[in-house]
Amino acid sequence: MAIKVYKPTTPSRRGMTGYSFEEITRSEPEKSLTVGLSEQAGRNVRGKITVRHHGSGNKRVYRVIDFKRDKIGIPARVAAIEYDPNRTARIALLVYADGEKRYILAPLGISVNDMLMSGPDAEVRQGNAMPLDRIPLGSLVHNIELQQGRGGQLARAAGTAALLRNTKPTSNC
Repeated sequence: MAIKVYKPTTPSRRGMTGYSFEEITRSEPEKSLTVGLSEQAGRNVRGKITVRHHGSGNKRVYRVIDFKRDKIGIPARVAAIEYDPNRTARIALLVYADGEKRYILAPLGISVNDMLMSGPDAEVRQGNAMPLDRIPLGSLVHNIELQQGRGGQLARAAGTAALLRNTKPTSNC
């Protein structure tokens, strides 16, 4: 995810940065993978305003993300890299060999038409999902599952990663 630096035309613009959206390849979401998102605007469950000065903001649609990556052994092609207004990370639209479409969190280094796979037989490369014991030590990983079958819970934001290292105690005798 590239960052653009603004020219210092005013004191408030000095040091200002923002996202450049050059990696985005599609502007509209996949309709079958979206769900309506209701705005709260500072209201509680009874509809009463409990937090002042909360506007509703822009209308957004929630994209359903596959955090489990449970289609084992089926190759998928990256059809598009998209912007998601509900999270900081970019999302990738995968089209599996059987025709099913799913969104995943887009790791750095993948592009359109890359082939990805999940499961213990997947090769070790960017974007593939596999058990931690199959990944070499020293690798940076994201979207880590704490309990098997529960879905990724750690290192899901944009630019975050976890370093895989050996935690076995060493004896100093």
